[in-house]
Amino acid sequence: MKKCLFLLIGFTCLNLSAQVTKEIFESFKLQERRDVSYYFPEDYTEEKSYPLIVVLDAEYLFDLVVANVKFQSKFDRMPEAIVVGVHQLQNDLRWEDCDYEDISGLPTEKGKMFYEFLGTELIPYLETSYNVAPFKMFVGYDITGNFGNYYLFKDRSLFNSYISISPVLATEMESRVPARLSELDQTIFYNLIVEKQPTDDRQRILQMNTSISSITRESLHYFFDEYEKADHTSIAAYGISKAFDNVFSIYRPITPAEYKSDILTSEEPVFSYLENRYQTIEDLFGFEKPVELNDIMAIYAACLKKEDYESLEPLADLCKKEFPDTMMGFYFEAEYYEFIGEPKKAFKTFEKAFQLEEIDFLTKDMALEKIDALKADFGY
Repeated sequence: MKKCLFLLIGFTCLNLSAQVTKEIFESFKLQERRDVSYYFPEDYTEEKSYPLIVVLDAEYLFDLVVANVKFQSKFDRMPEAIVVGVHQLQNDLRWEDCDYEDISGLPTEKGKMFYEFLGTELIPYLETSYNVAPFKMFVGYDITGNFGNYYLFKDRSLFNSYISISPVLATEMESRVPARLSELDQTIFYNLIVEKQPTDDRQRILQMNTSISSITRESLHYFFDEYEKADHTSIAAYGISKAFDNVFSIYRPITPAEYKSDILTSEEPVFSYLENRYQTIEDLFGFEKPVELNDIMAIYAACLKKEDYESLEPLADLCKKEFPDTMMGFYFEAEYYEFIGEPKKAFKTFEKAFQLEEIDFLTKDMALEKIDALKADFGY
């Protein structure tokens, strides 16, 4: 049996079809039994890997996070994800778990144990029991929002993405976090979310924002969102959805605005844009995303618009792999031959396209028109 499983006493198997399950986790580090909630995608399968989202203040934040994951993944705005929420409301556990020493700003003894609980018990259990992708996100609010920062100070940050909502900052954290983010040789998404209303930590948060904003590292993706009409309670609902948009923007299908501002203006071959985009997704999230039909059509349109006919050849090869039963791959290949002055190859390839299934705007009638036109022009 894998080592981490010995950390669990009385931990029962989860019913994945239930999607959301609340369990009692026996922690050796804390010497306590802790309430933990889990969300798994309805169609969870070992054939896929899933980013892990760790949520503190589960009584406040877990349902908000799960709702956003379900909504955004349904519309392919982010990958399906596993969410784990640690409950901390009873007996004011959130302050015990996440408290810090006033002078040093470091976690108290209980805080150190809670730090180990997350990093050496809870997360490893999920990693060994389920197909967890390398990409991990931390979500915290108020005092728990500050606690996530401590994981930045490992040799490698435990989390790839942080959502810190109106944090109660530990001593000197407004300078320590920017200093650490400027040193980390690792892709990090850091979302700092605040309300416009005055709080005890507002000036320090604004100071931290100024310092992080000045960092010029390509690996750091920093977002500061301030909401004028939110208060210290409603800020969580305001901020989580926008933070998800910030982090998972690369995962979404190509938009008309992106097509105009990025693809059409790029000096690189059109197909390189698609290739680089999906390689970035794989590098960030640790798994290969199937290519969206929407994205293929955007690249195809750009090939024609920019007269980049060379990009049609690798695009055709990709379509044969991703949509093998459809006419798309052979149709694009045939057009490639047509544009580079190879009518005989174009004719034969359009015939192959005609025999396969229609897809999107590509129809058998279109292939037949191309075949008839080549017959008329070249007598095939």
